[in-house]
Amino acid sequence: MPTTLQSVVFPQAKDPDVLPLYADPETWTMIDEKSVRLSQHAHIDSVLSRSSSRVRPGERISYASYFNAFPAAYWQRWTVVTEVRLELRTRGAGTVIVYRSNSSGVQQQVEARTVSGSAVTSFDLPLKSFSDGGWYWFDLIAGTEDLTLEQGTWSTDAKPVNEGKLSLGMTTYNKPDFCVATLGNIAQNPALVEVIDRIFLVDQGTQKVRDERGFDEVSVQLGDTLQVIEQGNLGGSGGFARSMSETLEREDTDFLLLLDDDIEFETESALRALQFGRFSRTPVIVGGHMFDLLDKPVMHAWAEVVRPGPFMWGPSFEEQHRHDFRESNLRQTKWMHARLDSDYNGWWMCMIPKKVIAEIGLSLPVFIKWDDAEYGLRAKAAGYRTVSLPGVALWHVSWIDKDDSQDWQAFFHTRNRIIAGLLHSDAAGGGRLIQNSSRQDLKKLLNMQYYATQLSIDGMRSIFDGPGALHRSISTDMPAARAHAADFPETRIYRSDDPETPVAFGGRALPLLEDPDDYPTGARLALFTLKTVPKHWLRKNRESDQHAPELEYSKADSLWWRIPVHHSVVIGSADGSGKMWYRHDQAKFRRLLKESRQLARRLEKNWDRLAEAYKAALPEITSVEEWRKTFDGR
Repeated sequence: MPTTLQSVVFPQAKDPDVLPLYADPETWTMIDEKSVRLSQHAHIDSVLSRSSSRVRPGERISYASYFNAFPAAYWQRWTVVTEVRLELRTRGAGTVIVYRSNSSGVQQQVEARTVSGSAVTSFDLPLKSFSDGGWYWFDLIAGTEDLTLEQGTWSTDAKPVNEGKLSLGMTTYNKPDFCVATLGNIAQNPALVEVIDRIFLVDQGTQKVRDERGFDEVSVQLGDTLQVIEQGNLGGSGGFARSMSETLEREDTDFLLLLDDDIEFETESALRALQFGRFSRTPVIVGGHMFDLLDKPVMHAWAEVVRPGPFMWGPSFEEQHRHDFRESNLRQTKWMHARLDSDYNGWWMCMIPKKVIAEIGLSLPVFIKWDDAEYGLRAKAAGYRTVSLPGVALWHVSWIDKDDSQDWQAFFHTRNRIIAGLLHSDAAGGGRLIQNSSRQDLKKLLNMQYYATQLSIDGMRSIFDGPGALHRSISTDMPAARAHAADFPETRIYRSDDPETPVAFGGRALPLLEDPDDYPTGARLALFTLKTVPKHWLRKNRESDQHAPELEYSKADSLWWRIPVHHSVVIGSADGSGKMWYRHDQAKFRRLLKESRQLARRLEKNWDRLAEAYKAALPEITSVEEWRKTFDGR
């Protein structure tokens, strides 16, 4: 009996924005080396059900799409599957054409067959020539009548290496509405519910999920599969560590799928991740991609790595960042056909084999930020790789309307990055990590972002408390960081109805209509720094700056190398809810610059000693025993 690896699916909600992720709705050609759209052939009303879609007479639809093409290169590289069967159940007359691509994105026809009436058509497709990249997909071409795709599957006759069940770990803080919606979505997918052993919903908020409208109904639907765990706010790392700990106690669970709370969930993705894990030759972490919940065809990144020099996370190359499938679908995006390897996957959606958890431990106790990247690097060091698998994804609230480098999370950005570097950087003295972090602090100082700089300094200083302090402070670090905001007036957000909202006497800066071309790098950056830092050091506070800012900028236009020319500016908040007033403060600038430099030098001088201490403590601080003390408030 063949095992289904991937089902052909269509959007549950008839949202035309997401259609390009399921079917390629347009025909393209190359003109002057550019992809040009010729005509549109698919409409959202062609979607008939979750598994069914139609092609109108004389039209052609390609399923070379994110969710419905088969990522052959990943299955060949990581799994025991050597052949995949595409089976299509259709009604009506037309043609089915199967295609493949190579790692360069070159399209090659594999086989074409005509169909008529009610037909079941299957293609046995080898996974032998995809070592560097490539996909399989199919196109449907209708004749003189509708051609309906009633069902499609990609399956295998291979035997899985592991047949264990899946548990889900969801961590939430005051997003009960999202959680109930996700649970309801899961409950409506019987195939997924069948393979789930347990859903751990770790509620760390004050607005309890159990009190949310609709929870009682979905709780009845899921029955004993759902386990709600309420605990104090230990951040994402504390919530996910709890799911990991609980998973180790489940005999039938072999995989844990971590899910964030503010998401919309493509449930087919969980089934695909599970099957990939079951058929993997050796245990692998299976990551899901993140699409923007507020701009649904846009993907955050395809494969993320930690660059060893500056020791900073990000996509393996820039073109992946915020790729828009409306503008360029799978067939039109050459880099998407190459197999891309990851160092880690964000914990918005990430499946970890229980074997890996048992061997390398639970999450690092750092509350938020870098816990997912550190875990991927820790797993890699133990011989377990992360695969960010195409076709496995969800929609998550993006960071476009946020700037968490400027709020209380600045503490965790700095501290946790350094801790991850101490644990995993192979470069002497951490390479350029401290230098790069110091540059970020200097950039903030020149932009009069004193609160964020203070938190970065606090983060550096806390490194010297040692690894033993991480569990002790996990519940107090965030409140302490937020409490600092009272000492920094730039943290106040002036709403539109606030009579004290500052008005810039210079008016509002004109918006930038094109990308700026004066970004300082290399020698220009060095000259900029040499000129600007002394100016800020010597710049006196002006009484006029306390009454009215010089100019107002939108958040998007407040470029870090332009703001330093001002003594006082108003800048829109990242979420658009109001404005923030930044004013030069000579005393704060001098104090924070001194402290930042002193701590940076101290960290560099003591790097080897600190690295040794943190590495030695890692097994203990990520152990179930140590985490249980924290869960219990001991």
